[in-house]
Amino acid sequence: MIIHKPLPKIKAISFDLDDTFYNNWPYIRAAEQHLLHYISEHYPQAAHYSRQDWTLFKLKALKEQPELAHHVSALREVTLTKAFVFAEMNADDIPNAVSKCFDAFYGKRSDFIVPKGIRRLLRSLSNRLPIVAITNGNVDCKKIGISKYFSHILLAGKDGRMKPAADMFNKASVLLGIAPDSMLHVGDNLEKDIKGASDAGYNTAWYAADREMNLRDERDATILPNVQLKHLKELKRIIKSQA
Repeated sequence: MIIHKPLPKIKAISFDLDDTFYNNWPYIRAAEQHLLHYISEHYPQAAHYSRQDWTLFKLKALKEQPELAHHVSALREVTLTKAFVFAEMNADDIPNAVSKCFDAFYGKRSDFIVPKGIRRLLRSLSNRLPIVAITNGNVDCKKIGISKYFSHILLAGKDGRMKPAADMFNKASVLLGIAPDSMLHVGDNLEKDIKGASDAGYNTAWYAADREMNLRDERDATILPNVQLKHLKELKRIIKSQA
C-alpha cells in the first residue's frame, strides 16, 4: 500500500466494479462475439453487418441521442433497433428481436463469478460498515455473486450520469446519510473513479485488477488518490486501524 494523502475516519465505502474486482475485457469480448453469433443464427437479415457497421449504428444513435452515452444498456438497445430497421426487418418484430438480443448479450456478459477472495472481503467489510457499488457498466451483480454485500447498487443512466460526473457519488452519499468526506471510493480508473470521486468530495483508493499499476504509465493521472492498494484486502487493514 502507498499512502499519498492521509485518510480521515471512513464510515462507508463505494466500489467500482469492472476492472476493479475483475478484468472486464474478456467478458465483454465474449459477450460481443456471442451476440453476433446469436444474430447470425436468429436474425439472418442483419447477419452481414461487420463490426464497423455496428460501430456506425452506435455512433448514429449517440449523435441523435447524446444522453445515451451515460446509459450503456439503452445505447445497445437503440443500436440494435437501428440495425434491424436498416435491415428492413418487419417493424412489429423489431422490439422482440431487440429484447432477445439484449438478453443474449447481457446473460453472457455476466456469465462469471467474482473470485472467492473478493467475495470474502466484501462480506467482511459489509459487516463493519455500509458498502455500495457505483458503476458505469451494467453487469448483473446478483449473477456474479456480489449483490448481497451492497447496501445500494448505482448504475449509470438509471442513477445519474456516468462517472466522472458527480451524480452517482452524490446519490450514494445521500442514500447512506454519510457526508462525502467520510466516504472512500475504490476504483481502477484514474479519471472516472479517482478524479470523479475526489471532485465529489470523497476520499479515494486506487486499485486495478486488469493491469499493472504505475501512475507514470497512466494517461489520466491528474490527481493522486489517498491510497494506492497493492491488494484489495488491504482495505480491511485500513478499516480495522480506524476502529
